[in-house]
Amino acid sequence: MSKDKKPDQVVFNESDERYDASLKPYATNVGAPAIEVTDISSWKERNVHKANKQIEARYMELKAAYDNMLEELEHNNLVYNARYNFEPIVGETYHLYRDKNKAPFLSILTPETCNFDFIGSFQLNSELLWKKV
Repeated sequence: MSKDKKPDQVVFNESDERYDASLKPYATNVGAPAIEVTDISSWKERNVHKANKQIEARYMELKAAYDNMLEELEHNNLVYNARYNFEPIVGETYHLYRDKNKAPFLSILTPETCNFDFIGSFQLNSELLWKKV
């Protein structure tokens, strides 16, 4: 054996030129316990299933919020494009109807007091968005 060659049981780091067996994260001698790979396939399957359920639930929440936002957009477009000759007051409820030409118009008259083609009741909130009541 040459003087530069170390025995197999000696842990010598040639790049650092020092003995570093105590710094290794694993056993370095023959008498050390064997390194056994833990079977984590069941853990993975369980947690992949849980993670997928959480992601799916979050997706459904986001989809519901998106659908709700689209509905609010439709309501706002419908009311803002309707005909009215007054300035709506924030917090007040107004009623949307169709005239005989099927054009929408906004009114303060409730559906019980008139016989117009009723579309829905809307309230103007502080953000100037129309919310269906």
